[in-house]
Amino acid sequence: MTPPRDPRNAPASSAGHGPGTAEESPADVLKRATTATLRAIAGRADLDVGFAIGPGSVRGAEVRLPGLPRQPGEGDLVRLRGTADAIALRYRYHDDRLHARRMPADPEARRVYEAVEQARIEALGARRMAGVAANIAGVLEQRCRADHMDQATRREDVPLADVIRLIAREAFTGFPPPPSARTAVDLWRPLIAARGAERLEALTGLLGDQERFSRTLSDLLVDLELVADQRTADRDDDEELEGQDTSEGSSAGEQKQSEQDGKGAQGESQAQPAPGAAEGEGEQDGLDSGEEMTLSGAGTEEPGGPSRQRTLAAAPGGGEKPYRAYAPQFDQLIAAEDLCDGEELSRLRFQLDQQLSHLQGVVARLANRLQRKLMAQQTRAWAFDLEEGILDTGRLARVVANPTHSLSFKVEKETRFRDTVVTLLIDNSGSMRGRPITVAAMSADILARTLERCGVKVEVLGFTTRQWKGGSSREKWQAEGKPAHPGRLNDLRHIVYKAADAPWRRTRKNLGLMLKEGILKENIDGEALQWAHQRLLGRPEQRRILMVISDGAPVDDSTLSANPGNYLEKHLREVIAAIETQSSVELIAIGIGHDVTRYYRRAVTIMDAEDLGGTVMRQLTALFDEEE
Repeated sequence: MTPPRDPRNAPASSAGHGPGTAEESPADVLKRATTATLRAIAGRADLDVGFAIGPGSVRGAEVRLPGLPRQPGEGDLVRLRGTADAIALRYRYHDDRLHARRMPADPEARRVYEAVEQARIEALGARRMAGVAANIAGVLEQRCRADHMDQATRREDVPLADVIRLIAREAFTGFPPPPSARTAVDLWRPLIAARGAERLEALTGLLGDQERFSRTLSDLLVDLELVADQRTADRDDDEELEGQDTSEGSSAGEQKQSEQDGKGAQGESQAQPAPGAAEGEGEQDGLDSGEEMTLSGAGTEEPGGPSRQRTLAAAPGGGEKPYRAYAPQFDQLIAAEDLCDGEELSRLRFQLDQQLSHLQGVVARLANRLQRKLMAQQTRAWAFDLEEGILDTGRLARVVANPTHSLSFKVEKETRFRDTVVTLLIDNSGSMRGRPITVAAMSADILARTLERCGVKVEVLGFTTRQWKGGSSREKWQAEGKPAHPGRLNDLRHIVYKAADAPWRRTRKNLGLMLKEGILKENIDGEALQWAHQRLLGRPEQRRILMVISDGAPVDDSTLSANPGNYLEKHLREVIAAIETQSSVELIAIGIGHDVTRYYRRAVTIMDAEDLGGTVMRQLTALFDEEE
């Protein structure tokens, strides 16, 4: 039997004869065919499919697929088809509740858990549809090439989750890794084969049963030493969830499971982290599965030690060591234009411009409101009907009409507006990938333009790390015998997208860098906050505002594998407390999908990245309302 042809491969002239077809452009035909194919594969006719520049994403029944440029190339088509197929397969073969039941608390384990599940979903589709297999293989090759996996020379250069997804895909389908990823996979393959080959073979026979697959996948995480052995507890939880035991002990177990599902992992000092339910149930992100940042420790080097071992080793001497960086000489402070060539920066900026039209509605109105407020505070104001001052010529007419009226005078009021500078500090971590970082870039662009028109200086900064799982700092620590309490073990990368004194028109291209694959890595918020705060203190303006946009707690696998599990979070709290109580800088935080009010005194949490632009404007407007 000949397999059905993918309608997305059909030429524009053969794409149907419905009403208006003759007026459709080739891109419109392709979008219509892709939408129909996605709904057919997913088995969901109710999906609301849209197109926007950036990675594909899903929220409920709303799907965003990568938009097409005016003249799409072969790479654009591969990205669109592969992303659409991956999202459709996730709707068809994935159950969020089953998936969340055994979601590990540890960030590294969570990423591996998500990656292997995505490999299962794609394998089911690839086994049934050859075209889907080819589309997903193409977009995987693009992703691996963008992440420079072909340049990897050591395990630390490549996240374990990315590699194990490719190894699992190979085990499930027999397809080899993409050419650009084979070097990276070969670096990890001996270790994964030694610890998890038997478990991967078992998973291959369970692809159609997500319940048993997730149970065996949890065992694989134990074999890889990413989590402590929770298998006995998991079996007990399963019995409770199935209602097989209604005794008092069962009720206590159900209460414990409910607390875990409702709040996720909170106890960073617990010996055995328990699985927590994923926040934002129902949210998916095409090929880039969403991640939840937690306060527990991350994986150790190869590829991680049990959480129990990390916690017990946190403070062997019983005393807490002050925060420090092990090798700060490897840190990088760099301008955005130095991280990307001009041609690619122009292309990324073009993508951002296409996205800006989507936000021009409500955000533009809020920006105009903010502009009117600021301009009103700076406009000359007068007090009228005074007995002395400057003659009010505007009221002379009434004196001419009725000489009994006395002359009216006016006096200019003193302007209360203070010179202001605003710094926007944006989290450039891997968990911001996709829609959050795109909306953050757009919000920064609109904010910079709006405030610049009002005479308010704006600085846009980003923070991430130079490598996954360490870098030169970790190499130096290993070469020196891995001394205890090393402190921060990754190389910082602090990016200046727009300096406060630089005009927006000269730096507008730089904001597109946030959309570049491979830029977003780990996040060490405490030192980034210190850096942005120091830059503000050096400014001459009377009023200084620092706005932080982040999506969770600080997490760096390399640092947390050799220090206490709350090492980065504790430092962040100390920095925030110092700024809020001792500095004249006004600090605001906006959390995307995660509660940041536990850290910042003045903070707001949004659950959808689409709300970011409006929230930024409202928070600034509220600040200037207080000033007034």
